Amino acid sequence: MKKRIMAVFDVDPFFADRFAEAANQREKVPFTVMAFTSMERLKAFAEENPVEILLIDSRMKAEAEGVRAGQVMLLSDGEIVSAAGETPSVYKYQSADSIIREVMACYCTRPVQPAVAVLGNKSTLIGVYSPVNRCLKTSFALTLGQVLAKDSRVLYLSLEDCSGFRKLMGQSGPGDFSDVLYYYSQGGCSWARLKSLVYSWDNLDYIMPVRYPEDLCQVSGEQMAELLCQLAGEGIYEVIVVDLGQFGKKAVSVLEVCDGIYMPTKQDWMSAAKIQEFEEYAAASGHSGLMDKTQKLKLPYHNGFGGQKNYLDQLLWGELGDFVRQLLKGKQVWS
Repeated sequence: MKKRIMAVFDVDPFFADRFAEAANQREKVPFTVMAFTSMERLKAFAEENPVEILLIDSRMKAEAEGVRAGQVMLLSDGEIVSAAGETPSVYKYQSADSIIREVMACYCTRPVQPAVAVLGNKSTLIGVYSPVNRCLKTSFALTLGQVLAKDSRVLYLSLEDCSGFRKLMGQSGPGDFSDVLYYYSQGGCSWARLKSLVYSWDNLDYIMPVRYPEDLCQVSGEQMAELLCQLAGEGIYEVIVVDLGQFGKKAVSVLEVCDGIYMPTKQDWMSAAKIQEFEEYAAASGHSGLMDKTQKLKLPYHNGFGGQKNYLDQLLWGELGDFVRQLLKGKQVWS
């Protein structure tokens, strides 16, 4: 399916060209971004081609009234004060990812249009879950996401109630999985809304986990499964890695819709008892086939790690990263 067009016009031609180049390198942006340095060429292009978003220098607002575009947004180089009903503004002197995120946040307030899902193929859902604590489940899920993201479009989602993710990423910006749950409850969980919440670590995209554990408690397992199926159905990502955290026995509904499941384990007696209890519950609750697509893993414990700084890089290039790369090659390296 052909991507929609975002046209960018700025009095500084270098800004428009650099932004378009950076945005078009992001495969998950649901627009083809085109830079214009001539107002006449922009108007002529818009007459022949549908422009979904026009991002234009705030000093050219009057000229933009003659351009056919679905939505106009202003590039501001100063303080932004947008009153209700006014043309939305975006601060231009920030990273391309931040500009795109703000643009998508404004765009997603419009009525949802199914055609925004531009890639069309269902994402592969990979669940990472274990009833065993302290088994490196989250470290494995993060490493798995990073390795897969080297060659595929990957989104990482965490359903942990206290994930520590904000500390790990050093981010405290607005927008997290609570917003995804809200959009879902309102029937408007679209790709446009999702994109405004997405951050990136190198090639791996992620949405910040919920800020308050209560948000997860209010969602049933069936609802979470439906939400994940809806996101996968958008086809924006090739793979969605879901760290189910301690989702409890609600996890079986979510795991049921996953295409594959990784279950980290430990070798002590109590861990084996927990695994067995989960398997018995899955069978008793009508999910007896769940374990057929579950791969149990005994993960290598990583040594010599420091603190927050470069933690994800250490995961990727340490023992756990080597383990995951071998795992994805189909070699049984676990015991």
